[in-house]
Amino acid sequence: MAQVLKYCDHLHGKWYFSEVRAIFSRRYLLQNIAIEIFLASRTSIFFVFPDQTTVKKVIKALPRVGVGIKYGIPQTRRASMMSPRQLMRNSNMTQKWQRREINNFEYIMFLNTIAGHEPNLIPSNAPQRLSANNPNQRIVIFDDSSISNGTSHTSSTQSVSQQPAPRPRRRSTSTKSVLKKTRRTYNDLNQYPVFPWVLTNYETKELDLSLPSNYRDLSKPIGALNPSRRAYFEERYQSWEHDSIAPFHYGTHYSTAAFVLNWLIRVEPMTTMFLALQGGKFDHPNRLFSSIALSWKNCQRDTSDVKELIPEFFFLPEMLVNTNRYRLGRQEDGSSVGDVELPPWASSPEEFIRINRMALESEFVSCQLHQWIDLIFGYKQKGPEAVRATNVFYYLTYEGSVELESIVDPVMKEAIENQIRNFGQTPSQLLMEPHPPRSSAMHLSPMMFSSIPDDVCMTLKFPSNSPICHISANTYPQLPLPSVVTVTMGQQFAVNRWNTNYAASVQSPSYADTPQAQAANQPLSMDPILSQTANSSNPALRRHLGDNFSQKLKIRSNCFVTTVDSRFLVACGFWDNSFRVFSTETAKIVQIVFGHYGVVTCLSRSECNITSDCYIASGSADCTVLLWHWNARTQTIVGEGEAPAPRATLTGHEQPVTAVVISAELGLVVSGSYCGPVLVHTTFGDLLRSLEPPSGFSSPENIAMSREGVIVANYERGHIAAFTINGKRLRYESHNDNLQCLLLSRDGEYLMTGGDKGIVEVWRTFNLALLYAFPACESSVRSLALSHDQRFLLAGLANGSIVIFHIDFNRWHHEFQQRY
Repeated sequence: MAQVLKYCDHLHGKWYFSEVRAIFSRRYLLQNIAIEIFLASRTSIFFVFPDQTTVKKVIKALPRVGVGIKYGIPQTRRASMMSPRQLMRNSNMTQKWQRREINNFEYIMFLNTIAGHEPNLIPSNAPQRLSANNPNQRIVIFDDSSISNGTSHTSSTQSVSQQPAPRPRRRSTSTKSVLKKTRRTYNDLNQYPVFPWVLTNYETKELDLSLPSNYRDLSKPIGALNPSRRAYFEERYQSWEHDSIAPFHYGTHYSTAAFVLNWLIRVEPMTTMFLALQGGKFDHPNRLFSSIALSWKNCQRDTSDVKELIPEFFFLPEMLVNTNRYRLGRQEDGSSVGDVELPPWASSPEEFIRINRMALESEFVSCQLHQWIDLIFGYKQKGPEAVRATNVFYYLTYEGSVELESIVDPVMKEAIENQIRNFGQTPSQLLMEPHPPRSSAMHLSPMMFSSIPDDVCMTLKFPSNSPICHISANTYPQLPLPSVVTVTMGQQFAVNRWNTNYAASVQSPSYADTPQAQAANQPLSMDPILSQTANSSNPALRRHLGDNFSQKLKIRSNCFVTTVDSRFLVACGFWDNSFRVFSTETAKIVQIVFGHYGVVTCLSRSECNITSDCYIASGSADCTVLLWHWNARTQTIVGEGEAPAPRATLTGHEQPVTAVVISAELGLVVSGSYCGPVLVHTTFGDLLRSLEPPSGFSSPENIAMSREGVIVANYERGHIAAFTINGKRLRYESHNDNLQCLLLSRDGEYLMTGGDKGIVEVWRTFNLALLYAFPACESSVRSLALSHDQRFLLAGLANGSIVIFHIDFNRWHHEFQQRY
């Protein structure tokens, strides 16, 4: 630790080394003198050091986690010191994007992340530095008063024993999801993530996403879309004469701190930061972000405006609403600046964000996106290709354009620093050759363009005939044994084998004729122990969870969770107020966890990878929700001492908790109680808001939350309501079935439900419009799960069977996205 500690002073906060998940080398003022550390809590800290040598010494003293496990790069310290171009070359993300395993939004975020464009809440002139002695192997963070002028930009020191990671500075709940979703770097607004304008039509009442004319030409920079303006910039470049400054097309940039703050002026903490930038006052009303259409027009005709977009344009409707009722002034025409004026085709901010995101994920954008990547991150970023593409910016926006350490004159050095800080920074160049295009949907998803297979591909009947109340489809292809874990009302579980060869034969017609496919005629095979037990009276062969369940609790799907590898099953509902961890190999209890004063009624596990830690949330009849930390290395729930202890206690309910869901990515826990509301907490335990149900809706029984921040709650008697995480009710419906379970697709666009009538239905999440109903099953549907590839939907029935349906979200996506 000595190598780290000597760079530390002014105690600020503490993080255990065990919390560190990724370490990236970063730029600050175009110099490679910073690092960014990502924690298990999905927060990050940005550190600036005197020189690159110090950066290397500190990285060598930190845990060997590399840049995490997401990008297919070995977790080594060498990976943390890789240049952005090396990270690009060694990662598997481009191939994933080409194969459509990740979407356009995720891929652009990846590029921003490794290029060093990664956002946070700290003003760009207030970096933090490492500090102080630490016998417990923690990272200790300190605020550098010489940089921040004595003002702390973060909360006071937090004890590590109280929470999984230090609490970040409070930001308004309307921007909660911003912290969890984007990267270039939030810690430096000059390196905020860059996203493209994708649409050109902001005038008509109806938008047809099937018309190419509604899309921007992504092969050209934003400043070259208008032919006359392009000619102006090219003339400037050709006529430029200066001995020390290279010619350029654009004196402004597509991304600066001021632009970011202007886009986000209506949400904190960006409002406060904007006021600080403007001397305590809002800018002239005519210069404020007030209209989508006007902003697009300005980007086409104003020679000083070549702004691209930021990620929030694709997931944060709150940025378009003046919820806090700031007095932003009146424009020259007398109109007041309030909410952002939307295009006629968008009836609400949520509708605009949804359609803009659909346009980003459309085939038109997918086929062109590699050309925009060439301009921003690739071979057309600088050099002769940039000149040909009309894509050259002022020289001080480029990495390597100046060595600040070599400048002796303090006045000159400060002037250059201010220029870099205030007028934009071009991302690190990731590619020196053209970026490969995305593979066609027809090539990768032949099911979407071929005849529709039968809805039902298999029915598996278990010998117990007990209702299947829980299904976990742990079918990751990287697992040694992909499996489907089922639990019955009789407390019997099974680890059933998933046949990946069957999935491949369905997705690829050419594969279907191979010998491997001929042996793959069933997607699922019953747990061999249960199939042996069917004709055996030996109780030792059975997989039973015991008989200690409370008789007062109705066993539902949310009473169980599994680990990603199916090795452990966590169950609640025991009379002694505990929940228990079982080994699925031996059926033995490996851990009993106490913490509640009432029966534990529901569980939820946060999203995680095969080898990563996660959160487990437990709701109870004692009206609380507790948050626990599952350690993937020890394969137990851990605490600060020997006994497991909750990381946070979530209060606010006045009746027993009936449902809970947690997202580490969003940093949120959503829970519902009997005859009570749905509450939204942070993973640190702060109550953000209550989602009040429509009249007649009571007792939420199941809750799901998408990565985009949409919450769907199923209430008693088949009522469903959809909300944003910021409390706005999007839609509600009353179903003619008593729903027992619900499930969201990975992207959150589709909702699946099952109920007493035995019908599994698929809905559009944003408006709860029914898209499809599968054939009725023989009995009530009690549980639902999706395979990892989202090609198969598994339904657990009350008669002890599993029905496996073919499902193809891509087909619906293309059939229903045409007109909005």
